[in-house]
Amino acid sequence: MISIMEANETVKMITQENLDVRTITMGISLIDCIDSDLDRLNEKIYRKITEKARDLVSVGRDIEKEYGIPIVNKRISVTPIGLIGAAACRTEEDFVAIAQTLDRAAGTVGVNFLGGYSAVVSKGMTPAEERLIRSIPKALSSTQYICASVNVGSTRTGIDMDAIRLLGNIILETAELTKEKDSLGCAKLVVFCNAPDDNPFMAGAFHGVTEGDTVINVGVSGPGVVKTALEQIRGESFEVLCETIKKTAFKVTRVGQLVAQEEHHGRAQRRSQERQQHTARNETVIHAITPSLNTSVAFAPQKTTGDVPKGGRRSGAARETVSGTIPDGRRT
Repeated sequence: MISIMEANETVKMITQENLDVRTITMGISLIDCIDSDLDRLNEKIYRKITEKARDLVSVGRDIEKEYGIPIVNKRISVTPIGLIGAAACRTEEDFVAIAQTLDRAAGTVGVNFLGGYSAVVSKGMTPAEERLIRSIPKALSSTQYICASVNVGSTRTGIDMDAIRLLGNIILETAELTKEKDSLGCAKLVVFCNAPDDNPFMAGAFHGVTEGDTVINVGVSGPGVVKTALEQIRGESFEVLCETIKKTAFKVTRVGQLVAQEEHHGRAQRRSQERQQHTARNETVIHAITPSLNTSVAFAPQKTTGDVPKGGRRSGAARETVSGTIPDGRRT
């Protein structure tokens, strides 16, 4: 249970010490979108991103309003496209088409950036990964939200010098193609060594293959909070310094945890409400149709007089027959 004092501390961190949530980044796996047909691949990618992230921005805004916590950016990271597009992309232009699909999806859901136009080539490049790297200048110059990254080495496997040589030219070409925008393309391209399995931080973000289908990552910016805490213990012992940093970092981290939980619960709640509304609409349609089916059954009383067909029976009493349509469409 959060006490009043802790709540006041959090308010102070936000209003006076520049605490904010730097980003909410949703990681989305595109492994199940892999297809040898480029058109189908692009369709699957667009559909999955817009389905999984459709409430990311709106729920983030709701959290800002409810808790008064600034959330600066809403972002998406996806599985490295060098892997996802390998089966479908025969040319550099094919990879550019995927970049444009990613850009369109990012614009649809309203995020600030989408990362994952990436290749991991620390031990060597496949032909598809080389095509992706060569496509980076065109991809970044023709899109608005896309960020690219390439991991060219690691302590364990060494450095891929062929990839480094290629990327030197790629960086120059990217700067040239985006020079009308102050060479912004280079600001959205990261060349790594020792990239982690999963990285939610732009511009080098990508969703790791070891991650789940979708994850929420929250980045919290709290250097002002730490600075204020350290100013209050000036002259204290090293043990007090360590304890203060630990407690302050815990408080900052807890804000991020709160935002991640609320983002997850908010999206789940919206999906539940949509399912309930869909069910209610279906029930309304059923109720609206049912009376018309009932009223289509018509009863026509008739009296029989005279002779009846051979084999029948004569009756002076009135007989009643039913004529009309019953709900399943059969005549009676």
